[in-house]
Amino acid sequence: MVNGYDENMIGWGREDSEIACRLINAGVRKRIIKNAGIVFHLYHQDNSRAQFNINNEILQRTIDEKRIWCSKGVNQYLTEKKNRKINMRQKDLNFLDRNEFNYSPSKEVVEALKNFDINKLCFYTRIYDEGKKSILSVFLSELYDIDETQVLLGYGGEDILKQAVHYFLTEEDGNKTMLIPKFSWWYYKSIADEVNGRTLQYPLYEDGNTFKYDFAAMKDMIQKENPKILLLASPNNPTGNGLTPEELDELLAEVPAKTKVLIDEAYASFVSTDTRYIKELVNKYPNLIISRTLSKFYGLPGLRMGFGFMSKELEKFSKYSNKYLGYNRISEDIAIAALKSDAHYRNIAKLMNEDRARYEKEIGVLPGFKVYESVANFILIKYPIALKEALQKAFAEQSYKVKFMNEPDINTHLRITLGRPEQNRIVIDTIKEIASK
Repeated sequence: MVNGYDENMIGWGREDSEIACRLINAGVRKRIIKNAGIVFHLYHQDNSRAQFNINNEILQRTIDEKRIWCSKGVNQYLTEKKNRKINMRQKDLNFLDRNEFNYSPSKEVVEALKNFDINKLCFYTRIYDEGKKSILSVFLSELYDIDETQVLLGYGGEDILKQAVHYFLTEEDGNKTMLIPKFSWWYYKSIADEVNGRTLQYPLYEDGNTFKYDFAAMKDMIQKENPKILLLASPNNPTGNGLTPEELDELLAEVPAKTKVLIDEAYASFVSTDTRYIKELVNKYPNLIISRTLSKFYGLPGLRMGFGFMSKELEKFSKYSNKYLGYNRISEDIAIAALKSDAHYRNIAKLMNEDRARYEKEIGVLPGFKVYESVANFILIKYPIALKEALQKAFAEQSYKVKFMNEPDINTHLRITLGRPEQNRIVIDTIKEIASK
């Protein structure tokens, strides 16, 4: 059920409390057996207390994230058959193919939902008297230090992207060309196709263990094709590479004002806490829209709440995109709670960074495998194509879903969402097992 004691905890302190917390999280309740049982404790010398602080951190993570499973427990001593049975019990929690969130929301989010005032649903969310879109747009305006009129809201980041692509590709000038990254989310082309748009791919090139934008090729392509939209993804899905604020500024300076630049920053909160560049860029470039979401870093894909920022010169698009009567009041309250509990999600991002390093250390050294650097909540791995069928079968037996890429030039790659440590441990071990045969 919980995989026993966590053997990442070494020496004296907190191991009993930690396993007790996981049992409670799993639904096991304490039963008092005073005067009804005999407890024996074998004598042993006191263990070292040198790792007490680390053990305490593991305990706190178990509490904060409501962990049930530990990555280094009794399963390492069991037979393969018994291990498989244990792993099968986790089958409902192992979707690592869609970059969803495998942790628990923050306590602030939980409280916002539990304490929501149902009477709020009796009124529209738009703040008519002040000419503001909603409480969320006001909150984002203050959080990012950007004028409220420059804030965009949508039902997820995909809604903002769709609204922008549809709006600009159907303008009267008839320019329906949009440039997108060669390796990118299929949705970009799909929403352009919906309005008979023309999508062209600009190159990304492999450089060591990462992918990079080819600025020179992009500039040439912009000059040649005169696109209506240049779409950038930073970080990019599925390659995991991003653009620094300096690189964005350098590229934007080369884009003519008539070309609208749409930056998808769905994963950007994993990169840095410094968002000052957003205000600087949207106020500097009149053709810029930046889209973000609560789905990835804040782990609320089911909330369907996205937000973004745009230059003041794009006021007409704002009127087209924004909903006159406001948005979902419950979603807005939860979104604000999530944004206020940044520390919770930073802690989870730290765990993901640790597991990302684990992938690099253990999978990156396997013959024929290559682990790419990623600044998002997923990791891209190149694998020997001869192992594809065996890997697919092994993951299916474990009830784990990962993304086997099928696109040209990247069809020998896996994209794996960074789940909880115990999930990542099983994925790593599964890959290593297949690679060793």
